[in-house]
Amino acid sequence: MAIKSVGIIGCGLMGSGIAQVSAQAGYKTIVREVNDDLLKKGLARIDGFLSKSVEKAKMTADQKAAVMGNLSGTIKLTDLKDCDIIIEAAIENINLKKEIFGELDKACPVTTIFASNTSSLTITEMAAATKRPDRFVGLHFFNPVPLMKLVEVVRTIATSHETFDAAFAFGKSLGKEPIACKDNSGFVVNLLLVPYLLDAIRAVENGVASVEDIDKGMMLGCGYPMGPLTLLDFVGIDTTYFIAEIMFNEYRQEKYASPPLLRKMVLAGYLGKKSGKGFYDYSGEKPKVVGLGL
Repeated sequence: MAIKSVGIIGCGLMGSGIAQVSAQAGYKTIVREVNDDLLKKGLARIDGFLSKSVEKAKMTADQKAAVMGNLSGTIKLTDLKDCDIIIEAAIENINLKKEIFGELDKACPVTTIFASNTSSLTITEMAAATKRPDRFVGLHFFNPVPLMKLVEVVRTIATSHETFDAAFAFGKSLGKEPIACKDNSGFVVNLLLVPYLLDAIRAVENGVASVEDIDKGMMLGCGYPMGPLTLLDFVGIDTTYFIAEIMFNEYRQEKYASPPLLRKMVLAGYLGKKSGKGFYDYSGEKPKVVGLGL
């Protein structure tokens, strides 16, 4: 089950990162987006990241050219049909993902491995939309993909040993440290991380301490490189809300229930660093705590 060519669905932050590390590892990589503008934006993001690496002498101009030479783009899903493995990094919408894999299942040979980069949705449900559940895995990368070493390799009850081993080896070949986990919502990292982040929001809601002191407490007291509220801003307030909703629907446990403040911040457009404002305001030289009316 040798993997030589890789297809990526989606060229956003995650998809472009996965495409980059795949091309850097020497794989012929084709990435698909829904339109030319998004495709050009994603490929430009990869080119910009590599250019900075050349400027910092982390790679040569020839090495960058080789990576870009391994990359190609398309807006046609069926152009991925000859890839040995296809990794989906589309938006977190189960119906869209099932539609994508259903279409690919008809176009691809039975040998093609399907993988999803989902952080919270069930791999088994996606696999059920195909006739190859034995050749379906989760490959959950972490943002920014070129820098983060971890990849969660997710096995469903139907995934064959051969498919899992091939996916695990593929993760290693990208320079990642794979960990094996079963198909539960949140896998390993988000299963533990999401309740921690939600508890930090509850601490703010309940006036336990200030935003700054909660962050400072976890950094200095536990040695975390980033406090939970700063991390929420980086992950995205809306992203966290969406993941928490999925996990609560899966487990029906209070620890996964979204605090009211989280939903209100999403409604107000306080989405974190990407919107310029979350628990902190990023409009100035240094982030400042936002007044949330508490």
